[in-house]
Amino acid sequence: MVVSAELIKAPVPERNTLPMQALPGFRDFLPEDCARRNYIFARWREVARRYGFVEWEGPPLEATELYKKKSGAEIVEQLFNFTDKGERDVALRPELTPTLARVVAAHEREFKKPLKWFSIGQFFRYEKQQRGRLREHFQLNCDIIGEKDLAADIELVALCIDFLRAFGFTEKDFVVRISDREFWTDFFRDKNVPAERWDDLLQAIDKSAREPREKTAQKLGDLADPVFATLKSGGESAKLEQLVDGLRARGLADFVTIDVGIVRGLAYYTGIVFEVFDRAGKFRAIAGGGRYDNLISQLSDGVLSLPALGFAMGDVVLGELINEIPQAREGMRKAVANASKIDIYVVIAKEERRADALAQIQQLRDRGYRIDYPLTPTKVARQFQAAEDLGASLALLYGDEWPQIAMKDLASGEQKLISSDDLLSGVESIVR
Repeated sequence: MVVSAELIKAPVPERNTLPMQALPGFRDFLPEDCARRNYIFARWREVARRYGFVEWEGPPLEATELYKKKSGAEIVEQLFNFTDKGERDVALRPELTPTLARVVAAHEREFKKPLKWFSIGQFFRYEKQQRGRLREHFQLNCDIIGEKDLAADIELVALCIDFLRAFGFTEKDFVVRISDREFWTDFFRDKNVPAERWDDLLQAIDKSAREPREKTAQKLGDLADPVFATLKSGGESAKLEQLVDGLRARGLADFVTIDVGIVRGLAYYTGIVFEVFDRAGKFRAIAGGGRYDNLISQLSDGVLSLPALGFAMGDVVLGELINEIPQAREGMRKAVANASKIDIYVVIAKEERRADALAQIQQLRDRGYRIDYPLTPTKVARQFQAAEDLGASLALLYGDEWPQIAMKDLASGEQKLISSDDLLSGVESIVR
């Protein structure tokens, strides 16, 4: 398992110990793992809605041609693709942006612009698993469609920052590195570089921080010296400064830095781009995205052209970072512990009272209380132990006192008898 077992456990059994195992790069989610995953999803949804984003979703299976149209035929090597029973060439989705472009092209007349959409879904890539990257993962996608003004870029970066702040991270824990691909295309124009070379040069610049300088220089050719000089000086961009000023007005400037070495490897980006990294540099990018004004036109064969921008954040690296930062880890632990607690445990001390207990259990559940009870006859001491193990706030005991019920506040230890007719009001006084 790549993600820390402390966070989202996915134990990998030793070879030949079990007849069936999860496929390489895929995870099993046990109940506590699901609670952690749901904690992440809940924070994502909460923050997205604070920014006025609405949730949508697309299918996990698309025509392989959709991904080839966006990324070229070489993308097939990274796909879980196959021919279905209708003889269609299909693939499990490796990303959401092509689906978003397809859906927007088909339905854009139904919505006012700009669209502010987010989605949380599972994605698949057939590639070598490594730390921070599996063959499946859950991913948050946020996109703004139909707005070309820089205000949308500022809003999107602010949203990304607030997602991470929601997990307890501060400016000491992560940084958003922002850049602008137009900075480099303007640079190439000034150097009279033919447009057909631009994509290869941008790819080389994007990988320059991860490859030996000599290898990057070889790719850059006669542009090596001016590019390295620009990377060293940081370059000057009025647009990027304006973006930072917009974040400064919101009190978020300490979370970002201008880094023109960030250009994103995907050719469809057209303007502002950004990536998020942990300050300690232990992990791969936590999130990344930018502006892709031409993609909808490209994927719709020119039928529709709308400016667009967006970013994605996966659960694997985010999970590793949560586990790394103490305050984030503790925040998740408390939230998961609270989510797994029940409100009430019903102790059935006399089996003759089981029917009466079940009738009132149903009434309480109808009112939203989380309740558990023993499905079969069980010693009273074991039932109280179960109540403690489940984190119940209140125990209700059905026994010889009926039609009165023994009510025990498990936090204070206080106990009293209450008439079964007054049960609802009695419960409300303790469990809120």
